[in-house]
This record gives sequence, structure tokens and C-alpha cells, in this order.
Amino acid sequence: MNTLTRTKLSAMMFLEFFIWGAWFVTLGTFLGNNLKASELETASVFSTQSFGAIIAPFIIGLIADKYFNAERILGILHLVGACLMYQMYQAAEVSAFYPYVLAYMFAYMPTLALVNSVSFRQMKNPEKEFSVIRVWGTLGWIAAGLAISYLFHWDSAQGIEQGLLKNTFLMAGIASLVLGVYSFLLPKTPPVKTVGSSSVSEILGLDAIKLLKSKDFLIFFLASILICIPLAFYYQNANPFLTDVGLDNPTGKMTIGQISEVLFLLLLPVFFSRYGFKKTILVGMLAWAVRYVLFAYGNAAELSFMLLLGIALHGICYDFFFVSGQIYTDARAGEKYKSSAQGLVTLATYGVGMLIGFWVAGYISEYYRGAGVANVWQSIWLVPAGIAGGVALLFLLFFKEKKAPAKAVPVFEPELERGPAVTSLP
Repeated sequence: MNTLTRTKLSAMMFLEFFIWGAWFVTLGTFLGNNLKASELETASVFSTQSFGAIIAPFIIGLIADKYFNAERILGILHLVGACLMYQMYQAAEVSAFYPYVLAYMFAYMPTLALVNSVSFRQMKNPEKEFSVIRVWGTLGWIAAGLAISYLFHWDSAQGIEQGLLKNTFLMAGIASLVLGVYSFLLPKTPPVKTVGSSSVSEILGLDAIKLLKSKDFLIFFLASILICIPLAFYYQNANPFLTDVGLDNPTGKMTIGQISEVLFLLLLPVFFSRYGFKKTILVGMLAWAVRYVLFAYGNAAELSFMLLLGIALHGICYDFFFVSGQIYTDARAGEKYKSSAQGLVTLATYGVGMLIGFWVAGYISEYYRGAGVANVWQSIWLVPAGIAGGVALLFLLFFKEKKAPAKAVPVFEPELERGPAVTSLP
């Protein structure tokens, strides 16, 4: 890959995740303060991400991969997204906001796979080249958070009081417009000619359901769905919580989690090869429980280090469970079901698991706020801590690790065609 192509792809990744980080992190705070949304209304809005994750494989597998250049549909979806972002910026109540955010998720979630497709098709050695490109996505997410907190101060107490968080949608919309136009300048990525046609069951990963006959894979599969419940608590409640307790520049400080993710991703292969899948994934599960205990008992004053440590655990929480899970799935599926198995786990986690998680988080938050407990946030955070601990215990007791075949040495090997329907939240 030449320098010009690498620069183009890096800029694409930066903008792709800058857009997401520019509004999604502060969404819960915006809904509660600007639109006066209830906890259940907030859960409903966050659930649109899961609906988008479920729809995305159809858009990519049945349309984009067959009939259009990937860079062209990427551009069209981001131009549509820019228009929808402007409508979200103008919305004054949840009922007006919801249809636009739902439509936006249908447009945005497929682009996560499209940027992978555009990138992989330009690479001769994706194993070595992709990480250098993908890291710019994480940097884009970090840049968005830092801009919100330290450049524009939209998440400050005064900014929230003045309703300035709505400007995050304007910022994301402008970036989406830029990426929409820029996409047409990316390297040409025509549809891949394949023999035969992909069935709906193959695209959704349903061909891999037979893998669930294996007890260990079934336990892992169920654990993956259940651990998404505490994951949803973080995405839905972390920014409102940090804002509510008075932590300065909460959005900017939440980028510590993305920095942590990059660092622990580098450590994961060593940990995985030394301790195996079961111990690695258990560490990831327990990290979720520890994180929420830190949130429950920390504060923005003398115990602020507990909040920052909880944020910093994001790297272990995500990498040690979800990335390890992708490696394990790849090893267990075999050549015939590699893509289908990854699609099945993606659909189960970001689709079904996160959908359940957002609603559970909404109901729990609504319950404790209505109950008038003395420390609402402490009560809320102890619930996902307990769920994560319970899932870890069940996984410890019932999962029996089998020796992986020699070829399944853990390496980060992305799909070379279109990638998973939904990539990780940074």
C-alpha cells in the first residue's frame, strides 16, 4: 500500500469514529437535560443502535456487496446521515428525536463494515497493515471527546444548563457531510464477484447455529449475550453519571477508556497465549464487576481516582472479553463457518444482548429514581456489578476449555472481505 492510499484510509477511519464519538458518548446526558427524557425513553433511544446492528447485515450482505462500490454507498449513507443529524439537532422533544435517531442508526451501522471493506481491499497484508489504519478510528473518537470537553466546553455545568450539548449533533453532522463527500475520493472498491449467492441465514450467521451443540461454545455464546447487559449500562449511564456527580470535563476524561483499550489490545496476545481463553475472558468479566463497584463508591472529590480507574478499566473489560471471544470463535468455527460464526456472535451481542441491556438499564434506573433511595447512582451501578459477577461465576463453573488446534494461535486476523457487520465500540 502506498503512502497516499494509507493516508486516505487513515483519514476515513478518523472521520468514521469521530462522528460516532461526537454524539453517542453524551447522548444520555443530552436526553436527560435537553429533552427531559425519562429513563425508559432514554433506553428506547439507545436501543436504536441494536436495531441498526440487526439491519446492517442485510444492507451490506444483500445490497452493498452485490451491486455497488463500497466507497459509493459509504458516501451516500454518510450524506443521508448528515441530513438526519441536522434533524436531531433541531428536535425539541423525544417524540420528534426518536424517528431520526432510528433512521440514522440504520444508515450509520452499515458504514462500520464498509470502512473495513474499503480498507481490506487495498491491502496486501491486512494482518500487518490494518491495525495502523484502524488506530486512527480510536484517535478520532478520542478527538471528539476532547473537543467536547476541552475545546467547546459543551459538557460543563454551564454548557449543559445552556443546552449546548445539542451542538454535538451539529458537529457530527458536519463531519458526516465531510466524510460523505470525501468517500467518493477513496480508492475504488467494486463488489466482489462470488460463485452463487449468499443466503439470508449465511449473512446473519445462522449457518453457524450448529456450533451451539457444543456445550462449551453454547456457554460462551450465552455468556456473551448476558455480559452485554452490564456493557449497556456503561454506554447508557456513564456520561450522565459522571456529569451528575460533578466530575470536571467528563466526556474528555472518558477518552481514557479508549487509550486503555489500545494499550490492553497490545497485551492481549501475550495474556491469551500464556493463560488461555478461559482465564482471559474471566478477567474481562470480573473487570466489569470491579468497574461498577468503583463507580458505585467513588465520587468527584477525594475519591475521584476511583471513577478514573473505573474508566481506565475499559481496555480490560472490552478487549479481554470481546476480542478474546472473537479469537475463540474463529478457532472453534473451522474454515467452513468462520464468517457465519462471527456474524452469529455479532448479531447475538450487539443486536440481541445490547437491546436487552439497554432496556434493563432503563428499567433499573427508572425503578431506583422512583423509589427515592438515598444514593441512586450507587444502587444503579451495583446491579450491573452483580450481573457481571454472576456471569463470571457461571462461566467459571460450567465452561470447560478444550485445547485449540495448533493453527488457532491467537492473532488478530480481520475478515478480508466485508468484515463483521458491526465492529467494536471504541
